[in-house]
Amino acid sequence: MRFGKLVRFILMAALLAGIGLAAVYREQFSATALQSWMQEAGVAAPLIFIALYAAATVLFLPGSVLTISGGALFGPVWGTFYSLTGATLGATLAFLVARYSASDWVARKAGGRLKQLIEGVETESWRFVAFVRLVPIFPFNLLNYALGLTRISLSHFIVASYICMLPGAIAFTYLGHAGREAAAGSAGSIQKGLLALGLLALIVFLPGLVRRMRRPPMLAVEELKRKLDSGEDLLVLDVRGAQDFCGEQGHIAKARSLPLEELSLRVTELNAYLKRPIAIVCRTDKRSTVAAELLSKNGFSDIRVTRGGMTDWNRSGFPVEI
Repeated sequence: MRFGKLVRFILMAALLAGIGLAAVYREQFSATALQSWMQEAGVAAPLIFIALYAAATVLFLPGSVLTISGGALFGPVWGTFYSLTGATLGATLAFLVARYSASDWVARKAGGRLKQLIEGVETESWRFVAFVRLVPIFPFNLLNYALGLTRISLSHFIVASYICMLPGAIAFTYLGHAGREAAAGSAGSIQKGLLALGLLALIVFLPGLVRRMRRPPMLAVEELKRKLDSGEDLLVLDVRGAQDFCGEQGHIAKARSLPLEELSLRVTELNAYLKRPIAIVCRTDKRSTVAAELLSKNGFSDIRVTRGGMTDWNRSGFPVEI
């Protein structure tokens, strides 16, 4: 066994052993135990807290306990700073472990749908990291390892993670601070509790806002007509059913028919357009938006939904084929 492979094997064995031990002693990882450890640590408490947070992230322990405890122990400002620093440090360690131990193997073996997904993530780069930090659609601890298997820049990963995890860190840290104030019967604890709940509500609504902001602007039918007339290399993807495609509304010349219901099973037929522009049309634009999200998840990078679909196209008097 070559030295590099031996080091990777030892690293993975140590990591798996650590995750196993963390799972066994998970019940002892509580806010009460953490508070006791920090009190015993004295002036070194902030550094130990950051180190514990980093280790917890690597070992798949829940970060929410630490973030809330950070607010109770260190207050809303320093608690946020320590929690965010520890979470970013742990995420970076997990990212580097995955990149060093398995990214080359994944790059060699990846193919088909997996390769498309990886290429799509790499194309988005820091924008993808920012999105998944603001919209936690994947488990945080697992995501750090998964991103390490891509070729996303380490600096992009760190900066985007630190900045975009800030809203959640503030909300949960302030929740811990407000809880401690309420338990102590401090003046103004009710107002602080309401503020904490308001911050959490903001975090709940943030994913929907971010999703809407990430969507590229819709393509007006007039703009689509200009692009087609100029001979632009553009795929018009009609996601209506076959009957509608040849029905009374007709279809745009050279449009490709691929019903939304079949799109997930036939998406590989569009591989030639992974990096090329696609304009999606339907009767209106509701189903087109669903199709655009599906293609985006499969690595397609230049997707535009046609506003109003064939209804607006016909209303504008543009030619159709039956």
